Amino acid sequence: MSLFSFIKTAGATIFGGKSSAEKAAEVEAAEVRAEEAAAAKLEETINDLQLQVENLNVHIDDDRASVSGMAHDQATREKVVLVIGNSEGIASVDDQMTVEHSEPEAQFHTVVSGDSLSKIAREYYGDAMKYPVIFEANKPMLTDPDKIYPGQVLRIPHMEG
Repeated sequence: MSLFSFIKTAGATIFGGKSSAEKAAEVEAAEVRAEEAAAAKLEETINDLQLQVENLNVHIDDDRASVSGMAHDQATREKVVLVIGNSEGIASVDDQMTVEHSEPEAQFHTVVSGDSLSKIAREYYGDAMKYPVIFEANKPMLTDPDKIYPGQVLRIPHMEG
């Protein structure tokens, strides 16, 4: 006699229930429905924040989101990307949006422990008192200049002069 090894989740179902292929198909369908629901929720959030994007479309595939549509301006485009990217479960955003009114692109800053808007303003603008510029550039996602968190990505707009 010998001992033979098999994959217990593969093969015909003899004890009732569904085969592993049927279970996998159900899991895949559930994941797709969850991704579609998350994309719809992100679109709703963007609209609730009154970010002007015509033909907004968000699609999620695993931890990657893609977004398309025509943003009113560059700031709106960047804010939409930040709303999506700063959402739990999203690791990257494929920005396929176009812009109706072009303007210089902002820089992005990932908040680390110990950061404050004034510290970030000092780093980018050489003046800690310019923190309101960063706060305003990240409204309506930020509602309080003291409520930022590590890992959050912020817009740092270009300053003239």
